[in-house]
Amino acid sequence: MRQLLLACCLILGALPGIARAVELKLATIAPEGSSWMKDLRAAGKEVADRTGGRVVLKFYGGGIQGNDKKVLRKIRIGQLQGGIFTANGLAERYKDLNLYGLSLLFNSQAEVDYVRSKLDATLIAGLEEAGFVSYGFAGGGFAYLMSNKPVKRLEDLRGQKVWLPEGDEASFAAMQALDLSPVVLPVTDVMTGLETGLLDIVATPPVGAVVLQWYTKVQYVTSQPLAYTMGVLAIDKAAMAPVSAADQAVLREVMTKLYARLDAQNRTDNTKAEEALKANGLQFVSADAGELPRWRGAVDAANGQLAARGVVSAGLLKQLQQHLADFRAGNPAVAGR
Repeated sequence: MRQLLLACCLILGALPGIARAVELKLATIAPEGSSWMKDLRAAGKEVADRTGGRVVLKFYGGGIQGNDKKVLRKIRIGQLQGGIFTANGLAERYKDLNLYGLSLLFNSQAEVDYVRSKLDATLIAGLEEAGFVSYGFAGGGFAYLMSNKPVKRLEDLRGQKVWLPEGDEASFAAMQALDLSPVVLPVTDVMTGLETGLLDIVATPPVGAVVLQWYTKVQYVTSQPLAYTMGVLAIDKAAMAPVSAADQAVLREVMTKLYARLDAQNRTDNTKAEEALKANGLQFVSADAGELPRWRGAVDAANGQLAARGVVSAGLLKQLQQHLADFRAGNPAVAGR
């Protein structure tokens, strides 16, 4: 009898029109209980409801599946189907996700908005060619130096243990150009590094410092934009194969709307997070204006070398630089910031 029932189930599962649920397991470092996880799970519920339960999104929060590198490894062996990555964390699969995060590239959010309006679609298409389906980028804001001693000049960084995200070639090149010695750690180990003294300085957007509680271990913020950050939801294209075209369209509609909303919300969240940092006693200091040309000169050269080595596409970097030049020509007030 058991064999007969099994045979019937196999036959029914193979019949046209009999759709089985596809579960997509997605990992993120977003803490459980955070607004990010609530938004992701709400979107997952909408997808399940609108597909009649044929597509189920299962989220693993709090970094329990490991850092970006570990999540990619689990995707390759089928334990996970996707995740929410930092741009740098997914760059091993598509190098040009590093493009927006090059150090000291942008002076303002307005510049970021203009460049993204020109290049986002190109990067999403490139990511798909690399084997991942994505639904847009959620900007995380600018990373700032956060430390226990004020950092205003390059000399203030000498001898300090500065965090470098694991696998972040762009930031490594910038630190080399500035003759700094970074401490390489995955994001999941940063809090421990700050607690034990392994790290003196981190670079993160205000909202990241609040959500990940890093702000409790630092006293100063240097309000010079270092690098633009963003998060990327990416799902393995092979895992999407069993999902019907209609259900894929529902998934794309829901998640694209979510990521557009997160992209806008993160700006508000960063503003609120900055206020929270000040309310918790962190002091904001400005980099010495006379230092910035020195910083930018060294880092611009390093960015060019990254393109020459193929870490980012030289052609796309040239396009980005032209878009920036066009924007600054039309907005001279922001060009010199």
